[in-house]
Amino acid sequence: MKKDFIIVLAPDSFKESMTAKEACEAMERGIKKVNKNISCIHVPMADGGEGTMQSLIDATEGKIYSLKVIGPLGNEVEAKYGILGKGQVAVIEMASASGLELVPIEMRNPLITTTFGTGQLIKACLSHGIKRLIIGIGGSATNDGGAGVIQALGGRLLDEEGKELGFGGGELGKLSNIDLSSFDSRLKDIEVQVACDVTNPLCGDYGAANVFGQQKGATKDMIITLDNNLKHYAQIIKEKLGKDVLDLPGAGAAGGLGAGLMAFLDGNLRRGIDIVVEYTGLEEKVRNADMVWTGEGSIDFQTQYGKTPIGVATVAKKYNKPVIALAGRIGEGIEVLYEKGIDAIFSIMQGVTSLEEALAKGQDNIERTSENIIRFMNIPF
Repeated sequence: MKKDFIIVLAPDSFKESMTAKEACEAMERGIKKVNKNISCIHVPMADGGEGTMQSLIDATEGKIYSLKVIGPLGNEVEAKYGILGKGQVAVIEMASASGLELVPIEMRNPLITTTFGTGQLIKACLSHGIKRLIIGIGGSATNDGGAGVIQALGGRLLDEEGKELGFGGGELGKLSNIDLSSFDSRLKDIEVQVACDVTNPLCGDYGAANVFGQQKGATKDMIITLDNNLKHYAQIIKEKLGKDVLDLPGAGAAGGLGAGLMAFLDGNLRRGIDIVVEYTGLEEKVRNADMVWTGEGSIDFQTQYGKTPIGVATVAKKYNKPVIALAGRIGEGIEVLYEKGIDAIFSIMQGVTSLEEALAKGQDNIERTSENIIRFMNIPF
């Protein structure tokens, strides 16, 4: 192995065990135990879902802020948003303010849950003078088409009597008029990028309510109501704003938030992994490396569908760099991943153990596995 050997470390977080940054650090500790001359470049990754904000902040040495906002049930919750290192780009995860995990199972009801808190996070980001906003929209508890976001940003959604709609997808059927005269004017100068990996339309059999409504607490009757309400919402948007979002791919993401962001904020929906690759500068770092390591908590055949390891491997293979992936769990069908750029996959598990113990020892297990990989690489052939 040459003295100036460079490895790019680009893992995702290992959910409930360690952040992507901590995974990078554990990998390097294992590598350096064997060969201190290897240079390790840390690129904490994510795929647009949970952990995306943290990864982008870590990768750019940015800052995370906390803010009390209106949660999905109308109660106050503490949410977070981030400003990337150079101060021009903000990042939020809608789940931080309007996520399913904020709602107890017995209280889940998308007829009343709102994205208002996500709108408050957007407003807070604008106060930093940003030029671009990245919004991760996975994990929502809502089915309001982003109506809450619009209301938090100063838009008024009115019924036939000119009264403001209440919170939740159950109110959208009353929508008669849209008043954007007090809509936050700073949004005109902001580019909005939406991390979205689903292509569901707003309504119909594959729409927001039918596909995702049940997991948010909707009954069959609720799903019918929600679907009809979103269809009405899209009709009013088309009538008042001249924008047709009904059948746009991704419009049904996050309970229709995709549609709302496209209609009101001119949001551009992109694959989450592509956004993270861009903002972390992964490609330039890979170009000058000898090898790339990636990984996440679980790897199986589904990893090929926009998950971090494949996103990293796709970049690496543009420059013919070998790719190693580490995982806490290796599932079925990983053979397909070898055809898509990953050269070898290693489990970090040291034996049969409980899930609780595996999560607690995640960093130690990554460190040990990384050490063993380098020891093998050092063997002369």
